[in-house]
Amino acid sequence: MAVRAVRGAVQLERDEAGHMDEQVAALLTALLERNGLTADDLISVWFTATPDLHSDFPAAAARKLGITDVPLICAQELDVEGAMPRVVRVLAHIESDKPRSEIAHVYLGAAAALRKDIAQ
Repeated sequence: MAVRAVRGAVQLERDEAGHMDEQVAALLTALLERNGLTADDLISVWFTATPDLHSDFPAAAARKLGITDVPLICAQELDVEGAMPRVVRVLAHIESDKPRSEIAHVYLGAAAALRKDIAQ
C-alpha cells in the first residue's frame, strides 16, 4: 500500500461556522467518494483557510463527519493580494493502491478555478 496525497478546495459564500461545516463536509465527502476511500484510509489531513475566515476551524467539520482518530491540523493561507477570498483548502495523506495519476483531486464550485489543470 502506497502513501498518496490528495488535494482539494472549496470557496465559502460567507464566513459562518454552519456554512463552513456544510462546505468542508461536502469537500471531504467528495474527496473520499471520488477516490473510493473511507476514513480508515486517511493518514492525516491538513486544512488551510484564507485570512478572511475566522468563524470556525475547518477540521471541526471533519470531526463532525466522524473522522475522529485521524490527525488533523489547520493553518492560515498566505495573505496574497488578489487571491480568491474565503477558501478552505485540504491536503490529505492517504493509503491507496492507486497510482498517483488516478488520484482524483476535488475543487468544488468557484474553487475549480484554482487548479484548472486537475479540477474535476
